[in-house]
Amino acid sequence: MTAPRPSRIALIGSPNSGKTSIFNQLTGMRRRVANYPGVTVDFVEGELRGASDAVVVDLPGTYSLDALSPDEDVTVTELSGGHGAAPDLALVVADATTLDRSMPFIAEVLATGRPSIVVLTMIDELKARYGRLDIGRLHRRLGVPVVGVVGNRGLGVDDLLAQLEDPGKWHPSWAELPEAGADAAERRAWAARTLDEVYKAPREMDPRTRRIDRVLLHPVLGLLVFALVMTLFFQIIFTVAAPVQDLFESGVLALGEAVGGILPDGHLRSFLVDGVIAGVGGVVVFVPQIALLLLMIALLEGTGYMARAAFLIDRVMGWVGLEGRSFVALLSSYACAVPGIMAARTVPDPRSRLATILVAPLMTCSARLPVYTLLIAAFIPRSTVLGVLNVQGLVLLALYVGGSLSALIAAAFIRRGMRRGRTFPFYLELPPYRVPTLRSVWSRVQVGVFGFMKKAGTVILGSMVVLWFLLNFPQQGAEPDAGAEVAAQDGAQASQRETQASLSYAGQLGRTIEPAIEPLGFDWKIGIGLIASFAAREVIVGTLAQIYAVEGGDEDTEGLVEQLRADTRPDGTPVWSLATALSLLVFFVFALQCVSTLAIIWKETRALRWPVFAFSYMLALAWLASFATYRIALAAGG
Repeated sequence: MTAPRPSRIALIGSPNSGKTSIFNQLTGMRRRVANYPGVTVDFVEGELRGASDAVVVDLPGTYSLDALSPDEDVTVTELSGGHGAAPDLALVVADATTLDRSMPFIAEVLATGRPSIVVLTMIDELKARYGRLDIGRLHRRLGVPVVGVVGNRGLGVDDLLAQLEDPGKWHPSWAELPEAGADAAERRAWAARTLDEVYKAPREMDPRTRRIDRVLLHPVLGLLVFALVMTLFFQIIFTVAAPVQDLFESGVLALGEAVGGILPDGHLRSFLVDGVIAGVGGVVVFVPQIALLLLMIALLEGTGYMARAAFLIDRVMGWVGLEGRSFVALLSSYACAVPGIMAARTVPDPRSRLATILVAPLMTCSARLPVYTLLIAAFIPRSTVLGVLNVQGLVLLALYVGGSLSALIAAAFIRRGMRRGRTFPFYLELPPYRVPTLRSVWSRVQVGVFGFMKKAGTVILGSMVVLWFLLNFPQQGAEPDAGAEVAAQDGAQASQRETQASLSYAGQLGRTIEPAIEPLGFDWKIGIGLIASFAAREVIVGTLAQIYAVEGGDEDTEGLVEQLRADTRPDGTPVWSLATALSLLVFFVFALQCVSTLAIIWKETRALRWPVFAFSYMLALAWLASFATYRIALAAGG
């Protein structure tokens, strides 16, 4: 009779040991995997392949069961049953190339008496570096099964699944283990005795790695290389993705014309063509930039360079009162501020963690990329510097650098207003340089693009539906209120469709806030976009696309870039200028335009005052910086 599988299996191990790769193999899910620590900050459950009654739990990395930070506390709480039922089995994951450093933690887990299996990752790398491990003898010394795997390729996973069928072997009943509560020195001594005859540590990393690290980790040269890498990063976005984006935009325009040619004039046609296709399509055309951004991040993470960047920036973080763990959280915010703020759980000191949370939204998330790309493509010339560097790419780089520097400066001011907290050591194992597998890179890009498209089909689509209604009602014949009368006077010389947009509920709302944003060079249309972008930052692109589609009418077949350039006021002056575009770009660098980010700040800090504070100080920064940018650009002839 086959023994039952465990119903709850916990993956536990040190940061960057390969837990999430094992989790993906056991469940078939596609959780994010990176070659640096801090990716997993909360426990995630997934159904074990082929066993609907068994759950695998991926836990944050920890070096000890004595939790120092909130993410480590999640792991300790899960093992003790604090999240419900305690796990039936702990899969203790360790990197085989650094097993001597992992053994004290393995001893700590086994000493609790919890049923366990030891899973050793990087077995292929151990052999490649001429290390040796006698898994059979290690099993006899530990008293529990020991399985070697190559997580990113799935090798050894079948052996691990087979071990799940034999619960009789999970208890270290005969092994000589340190007693529960033994100090670190005792566990290290036990680890040395246990590995003495069964394990030969691999050779040090390739000498080329040390030579490369002498440059990449140098306090001056390393920063210069980092700047060069980032410059190349953003150059590629405009030189490679722009032609593909043009194809996407042509496809969206063709779809709108095709649907418009089939349907008779009326609300349904307007809703589908001007609302759904123009609005959602205006955002979807930026998929090439999003995919390329994710691809390059995946490559930098997978090669091990991001871990070096965290180590390098740790010194800079110290100048502003933060630490290397905060850099990992801020780095995660480049994709999205929500997981970045959650990654701040890895920061042990509560004050440093709060400061990290409050500045994380200043890091330039991927949702800002469509906004940046649209405005840069429309108003920044496609010229080069030194005959090589694309000016548009340099502007994009400047926006990202501006967000990062503002986060560090804000952190310095915030930390100065707090009492100094306890200092914790920052541990970071530098992984060897690796060539990322095509599967891992593709998975990272696929998941990111799918998430973007999912947002386009839910949040952005919902926003576009609401906006279409607000732009088309009340109908022009309806009785306008006082605000609408002003809009009607301003639009007296505009077309009928322009007047409809101006008289609509959305137009009235934009006119209401126009006095507050007019000093920044913004009109009521941009005001509507700013309000709509609170659902998601990239919604402003779809909002502008829909506004111009509603105003443009049947004859408008130009892309959004051309529409922005061609838009004029009743007196014939252009609505958009270089100064207006720069002002809006700077506004988005600083403004906290995302409800989800505010919600996660509230959840992580458990106090309403912190999201209110974050929103207020970033809005003030955005207004002041945008005002200064607009005035300077006007004075310079923009």
